[in-house]
Amino acid sequence: MLPPTNRADEMGARAAPDGRMTTEEFLAWAEGRPGRYELIDGRVIAMSPERVRHAEVKFAVCRALRDAIRGAGLPCRAMPDGMTVRIDDHTAFEPDALVYCGGRADPDAVEITNPVIVVEVVSPGTRSVDQGAKLRGYFRVPSIAHYLILYPDNRLVVHHARGTDDAVATRMISEGTLPLDPPGLTISVADLFAQD
Repeated sequence: MLPPTNRADEMGARAAPDGRMTTEEFLAWAEGRPGRYELIDGRVIAMSPERVRHAEVKFAVCRALRDAIRGAGLPCRAMPDGMTVRIDDHTAFEPDALVYCGGRADPDAVEITNPVIVVEVVSPGTRSVDQGAKLRGYFRVPSIAHYLILYPDNRLVVHHARGTDDAVATRMISEGTLPLDPPGLTISVADLFAQD
């Protein structure tokens, strides 16, 4: 097991130059370690520091999801970044927000096994990964019905939704409401970008 080094990868972060980890090894390695990390194809990726705009949108997204869940009276929970979504034995992502439904996850868990909605807020260094590896990866998780990619600069949401036969339908929306069924939420696009 190798820790990250200072070699830059396509996200502008640091990756381990040699060796690969399994997702189990990664979760054990990352627990209690300062900073945020993801595992892509067995390589540990250190996530870059965030800009204020990115953090504000992440906060707004989680609040909008939580409020929509409460308003719909659904047995679901919105979670901020920090929770891991396992894609396979060598890939694990940490979305900027997610929603899962059913019973409450174990309070000591570091991963959510049944997310229904995952959200990534694009930053300059993550655009290609959010639109490529994460789009392909998230829809390998059977429970994921919606993957939202938010573009803060132009207040655009790209909504990828699992359809019949696992086909993925994509639409772009910058105003109005966004229905997310399942689980049965409707969210105002403006609320996803709201700032206090």
